[in-house]
Parts: sequence; C-alpha cells; structure tokens
Amino acid sequence: MSGRLVVVAPDRARRPGAFPQLEPPPDPDELEACPFCAGREDRTPPETFRLPAEGNWQVRVVPNLYPAFERQEVVVHTPEHVRSITELSDEALSLVAEAWRSRAAAASEAGFAYIHAIINEGKAAGASLPHTHSQLIWFREPPPAVAFEGTMDAVTEGELILEREGLVALCPAVSADPYEVRVAPASREPDAFASPLLARSLHVAAEVMRRLRAVEPGAPVNLWLHDGAWWHIDIVPRLRVPAGIELGAGIHVNPLPPEEAAGRLRG
Repeated sequence: MSGRLVVVAPDRARRPGAFPQLEPPPDPDELEACPFCAGREDRTPPETFRLPAEGNWQVRVVPNLYPAFERQEVVVHTPEHVRSITELSDEALSLVAEAWRSRAAAASEAGFAYIHAIINEGKAAGASLPHTHSQLIWFREPPPAVAFEGTMDAVTEGELILEREGLVALCPAVSADPYEVRVAPASREPDAFASPLLARSLHVAAEVMRRLRAVEPGAPVNLWLHDGAWWHIDIVPRLRVPAGIELGAGIHVNPLPPEEAAGRLRG
C-alpha cells in the first residue's frame, strides 16, 4: 500500500502557471557569498567531520546554522562551487556516502535511532544555498513517513528506468508527481548505512537526475533516503506547485503518467 490517493490528469499540465520558473546560472554575487567553497571554512560553524581527515578536504560536515531539530548537520559535497550532484563524479559521491555512513554511526552512539538524509536542489525545492550539499537530521525514532511504510512490499513496483549492480531505478506505480523516481536495492534490504550499495545508489540517483535535467533543464529536485525495512532513495522534481486539491483534500494530481515519465527517462 502506498497510502496515497493519486489522480493522473495529463490535461492538467497545460494549465497556466503549471510549472515554476527555472533559475539563472550562478552570478558573481552568488560565487562571492557562498560559505561552502574551499578557503571559507571560517564562514561555517566548526566542522564535525571531514574527508580526508588530513590535508585538503573533499567532503566536509558542519552543524546546521539554523536547525529545526535537536541535531541537524550539513554535508558539503565538494570544495568547488557546483549546484548539483549531477556535476559530481562517482568518486566524489562515494565520499558523500562515506560521510553519511560515519555520521549515522555517530548518531547511533549518541542515542539517535534514525538519520534522515536529504538533498534539496533549487530554491523551489527549499535549498537556501545553491552549493551542492545534503542535510542529516538526527531523530530519536523514525519519522512518521518511514514508520508508516512498515514492511512495505511495493518498493520496487513501477516502471523500470534502469537496473545496475543490484539496484533498480523506477517510476513508482503510484507516482504523485511528474518524474517521481525511486532508487532501491533489487531485493529487500534493511539498514542503508550498513549496505555496500549505498554509494552506488547515489551514483544511480545522479544518473537519473542527469536524464531528468536533459528533458526538464534546471528542474528543482528533492531527494531523500528512507532507511526502513526495504531502504530506498526517493527523487521528486518540483515541476508543479501543490494547490488546494493536494493541500486541502490530500489528493495528488499528477499530469504525467509514470509509464510515460519512465519512457522519457529511459531515453
């Protein structure tokens, strides 16, 4: 069970204001103001973790300056000013996964049962800073969305985009948004942070997002990791603005059928 009520309505995509405006490329003001670029370490709180441990860092973890929860960290993915994980190599993404794994272990030792890893790309997706980064929120127990999934059997039900090294990427059968994508182990597997597939799942997620940006250039994206009985990464482009139907009635209106979305992403 997905727990979601979805209506697929292709004509909805033609209504005025259906899609948000795309963002312009970085300008000199953005580049000068960025606190995450190499050489500006004094503009962030003191780091809690870095890779490598000595010398010039490639991934850096710092406390969130404006936390919404008891513990919240920012993982800076690269010392260079790039906006998206689509611009990172597999080696760089593997370091991000290693940082996630290390901080999950630290959270567990400190009595936090769950790490919620998220990536927001673009202002419409809630990114306050454009330099590519992820956030790790430390929870005492799994958040409601993960707890609701329980032993969910429908993780890999949907329209296949690609299969690679024990992972699948697909558009879920019940997709609430255009180009919604899930990356998951092909077989049920708990504990993402202990999985040898974690780094590869970020590689696949970045590949999916490259394909997405080829058909929807500059699309804002939210990505999150659900570390449940069958862990998976969900990718949701922000190509529409939720309105009163979604917010008030709890009914998701998706203008793009998942089979059509998957076909475009396979191409």
